[in-house]
Amino acid sequence: MAFHNVYPDYQSLITVNVSLVHKPAYHFQPKQNWINDPNGPMYYKGFYHFFCQYNPKGAVWGNIVWAHSVSQDMINWIPLKPAIVPSKWFDRYGCWSGSATILPGDKPVILYTGVIKETPDPGYQVQNYAIPANYSDPYLQDWVKPDNNPILKPTRENVSSFRDPSTAWFNNGQWKMLIGSRYYDRGIAYLYRSKDFVKWTRAERPFHEKSETGMWECPDFYPVSSLGNRNGLDTSTLSKDTKYVFKVSLDETRNEYYTIGEYDAINDLYLPYNTTIDGWAGLRYDYGNFYASKTFFDPVQKRRILWGWANESSTNDENVAKGWAGIQLIPRMVWMDPSGKQLLQWPIRELEALRGQNMNVQDVNLYKGDTMEINGITAAQADVDVCFKFSRLRKAEAYNRNWDKLPQQDLAEDLCGIMGATIQGGLGPFGILTLASKNLEEYTPVFFRVFKTRVKKYKVLMCSDATLSSTNTQEYKPSFGGFVDVDLADKKLCLRSLIDHSVVESFAEGGKTVITSRVYPELAVGLDAHLHVFNNGTEPIIIERLEAWSMNTPMMN
Repeated sequence: MAFHNVYPDYQSLITVNVSLVHKPAYHFQPKQNWINDPNGPMYYKGFYHFFCQYNPKGAVWGNIVWAHSVSQDMINWIPLKPAIVPSKWFDRYGCWSGSATILPGDKPVILYTGVIKETPDPGYQVQNYAIPANYSDPYLQDWVKPDNNPILKPTRENVSSFRDPSTAWFNNGQWKMLIGSRYYDRGIAYLYRSKDFVKWTRAERPFHEKSETGMWECPDFYPVSSLGNRNGLDTSTLSKDTKYVFKVSLDETRNEYYTIGEYDAINDLYLPYNTTIDGWAGLRYDYGNFYASKTFFDPVQKRRILWGWANESSTNDENVAKGWAGIQLIPRMVWMDPSGKQLLQWPIRELEALRGQNMNVQDVNLYKGDTMEINGITAAQADVDVCFKFSRLRKAEAYNRNWDKLPQQDLAEDLCGIMGATIQGGLGPFGILTLASKNLEEYTPVFFRVFKTRVKKYKVLMCSDATLSSTNTQEYKPSFGGFVDVDLADKKLCLRSLIDHSVVESFAEGGKTVITSRVYPELAVGLDAHLHVFNNGTEPIIIERLEAWSMNTPMMN
């Protein structure tokens, strides 16, 4: 799905009506129209600022500007006028994605991609900067584009593959930032240096590159503490207790991957550890509908926050009809797993202020084929946190050693599609049925299945399967899956799902594996949506605890 394609017949169709049938209530989005990539999140003078790609004229990609909202908790949002709109020769055809950096003296600056002329693939791209017109305004309502823009132009071979400047960091007396690019099928992140944030020079060698990955969009690079705590680090932090995360969004697959590695600050090179796969089969923040993510350091709460965009699977005609398209997922706190092999993610705690009516379940047995409805909450707009226990592991299904010949991500999705919630297993499938209709004609299951390997170890599969999410046979209903790195010593698996009308955002084992599904039920909408817990394995499962809350609606733009 190439979101840089221009749709002249659609992009300026003014939104007349906004359908609320599938519109999320507590996930970030404007009142109407199209949004995509999160841009330039930052904290400034008492407010969290959030920008994103936005079409003010319609519900299909085009006419892109930087929408701007502010918040004091990242849950309730006040809309402001767009911060950056096409107005100069250096961004005439688009103000595309970028980042924000806070310079010394508490002075924010935005770096963004401008499109100066249209070409087939997709535009001649340059890098620009913008600064506040009034630094004393905590809302930062007005931005100025200095006349010395653009500050970076592409080389001849990549004029249409040169975009998405990263947040900058400072070391060795210079600012550093990354630009995403490609050379044929090789993804490249170029590093640029500057002493004044205006005149930039490209490093002789790419910061990092990888063959057979295609165009790298929205590169992100930041430090994480290796000390086993949840504290985030300022982007410019350098210390012996620091590891580094490098993330890219793959234009060809519409997926992202990240690696953990070392930063050679002298030569400005990134070196991923050999414990993570460097390529499209690598680690992901989210194994579902998630793209163009951006992080920032929250200086107030000392944490790193991750934003990600979830697109619709609707057609252009459907988006125009409903009057909106795209959401931002709940901001997540991100930190290093104690193992050092991956990151952990969890919804920011401010989200819990929206919790309303509550339902609790404890110590309930689920035998093969059992399904139990959770009543007393609004199932279409809920937060569900559940832990499952089991007494034995011996009924775990055999893991076929030939499966290891497949990329693990392909394998996970294939297994979730072939061995879904309705296929009886040994230890699993068990989990929850979200956005379920009264008679279970529709539901989106989020569940676990446990396999036993030849070396008496276990592999835990997590699935979020949209196959039966809607009775609409024309709907795109993918099955998403990912493996969960857990040793099962306590014979317990926990899951949290944020359900919001057309989005199910699920976190396994404290954020080790995360999957987001966009679903569009026809029967299980509003008060006709239900929530169930189920077990379709021969091994009995105990609901050790389940808490579910109806979620209130925040002030949302």
